[in-house]
Order: sequence, then structure tokens, then C-alpha cells
Amino acid sequence: MKPPLKILLCSPRGFCAGVDRAIQIVELALKRYGPPVYVRHEIVHNRYVVDSLKAKGAVFVDELDQIPDTEAPVVFSAHGVAKSVPQEAAARNLFHVDATCPLVTKVHREAEIHFRKGREIVLIGHAGHPEVIGTMGQLPSGTVSLIETVEDARAFAPGSPDALAFITQTTLSVDDTAEIVSVLRARFPEIIGPHKEDICYATTNRQDAVKAVAPRADATIVVGAPNSSNSQRLVEVARRAGCPKAVLLQRASDIDWATFGDVATLAITAGASAPEVLVEEMIGAFAKRYDIEVETVSTADETIGFNLPRALRETAAG
Repeated sequence: MKPPLKILLCSPRGFCAGVDRAIQIVELALKRYGPPVYVRHEIVHNRYVVDSLKAKGAVFVDELDQIPDTEAPVVFSAHGVAKSVPQEAAARNLFHVDATCPLVTKVHREAEIHFRKGREIVLIGHAGHPEVIGTMGQLPSGTVSLIETVEDARAFAPGSPDALAFITQTTLSVDDTAEIVSVLRARFPEIIGPHKEDICYATTNRQDAVKAVAPRADATIVVGAPNSSNSQRLVEVARRAGCPKAVLLQRASDIDWATFGDVATLAITAGASAPEVLVEEMIGAFAKRYDIEVETVSTADETIGFNLPRALRETAAG
């Protein structure tokens, strides 16, 4: 007889509107123009999604110089790109389609406005993340200072303390960022923040859902990729909310069953770039070993959607 297992399924979880739109852009480009469709960087941080698009004819590259002279479309990933990337594409007459999440574009515009107004800009984010590289690349080199931790915020020495502004990566921990911002505000009371929170609605909602279930769970599984910032933050949020075990897994085949031997209640969520099929696969794996009961715990309804680029709207309508 299988042991009982209560699964607390977080809602919202998985794909956000920006990820959904980015994947749709690649699929519609393939439908309209046929393969190959080139994609600079992973369209979203998920191996399953990338492999699925490869199978349909998408060709993923790290940089534009890996793309031959071609009339095929080139798609920029959801994380956004530095200004130099579309400039290079235009110089080579590459037909490019921008799949940058509109909420990332909002941060880019904020950075430009602060720069035009002569403010020194602080970006709260993780070094090396594609979104951070893209955001810093909106402005001349050296004009944006990156702050990753509270320690960085305490040590930061601006050149213009009276003309400071901050922006943030969209996929950060809400609580960690609030801590960093409070240090900056205490040190620089005049610092200007975003009109509306830069951390996106989807990141916030997924973290809130984990906070609601983690204290009730013996373990939490976050379905997502190791290079997905928002997925990594969900693991941290679960641990901080009191869940004794929280792990990030890409596929059901990654489950270490020894870890879950004594678990009676399991929370499951998924990062914003993880498809629902992988959540179902995870639940299915537990159903083979346990007598499962699934309770969906919903903390928000997401109804937001984003327009597709004009070049692909007709294809979507057709």
C-alpha cells in the first residue's frame, strides 16, 4: 500500500505573460517565415522549452556573429539586450524581432529617463544575468552601478549623492530587494525609485504563493532551471518561510527519492519560465509512489497579457 502524500500546488506558478509571449514569438516566426529562425540566447531559461523550439527549427546562438548573412528572422530573448545588439543587427541588415518582456523594457525606459535627467543610476540585480547585462547596456559604459547585496548598498559611494536613482532586475527576491532599498533610502533620502515596482507582478505573485504554503510543507519542489533567477529565488523564499527542505528540480528524473522519504506534505511550484507539462510530470512521478491528494493554494489571479510585435500579429490572428 502506498503511503499518503498531500501535495500543496501553488497558484500562480509557471509561465508568466512575458515568457508566454516570447515563446509565441518564436513559434509564430517559424510558422510565418519557416525554419530556420535564429534566437540570440535562450529565449527563456528552460531547457525543455529550448529543446522543443529547436525541434521545430529554431537555432539558438550566443552572439549575432554566429549567424550567417541571412533573410531569416533573428529573435532577441525575453531578458532584453544591450542597445549594441539591435544596432549590430541593423548594420548587418538582419531582420530582427524583439521578444523582450515589456516589463523589462519598462526598466530600460526608466534608466534612460534618469540618465537624461542627469541622475546617477543604481541597478539592484545579479551580475552576469542576461537581464542585468541588457539593462546596463542601455546606457554608456560606467553610468550604471550594480548593487547585489545589502553589504554593497552599505559600501556604495556615489559620485552624486544628491542626484541618485535606483532601478531593479525584474526577477529578484521581493524581501531581499526591500532590505537593499531600505539601506539605500536610509543613506540617501533623496534617492528616486521607480513609479511602480520594477520587480514584476509574476515574480511577486509566485513568491507570495510560496510564502503561503511553505510553512505547511515538509518539503518544497520548485520546477525550474538552475540559471533561472526567479526560480532560484522561489527556493530561497520557501526556506525563509520555514520549509525545512526546498529544492530546485528541472525534471521528474532529477528527484532524489531519499530526500522525500519522510515527507507527508509537499509543496510544488514552478518558476516563470517552466511549462505546466513539467509540473504535471513531477506530480505524476509522486503519484506512482504515493497515494496523493492535491490541494491548489491560490493567492492571486493573473489576467495580464502583452501584445505581440506588429510583424507577427496577422500570423497570430490567422
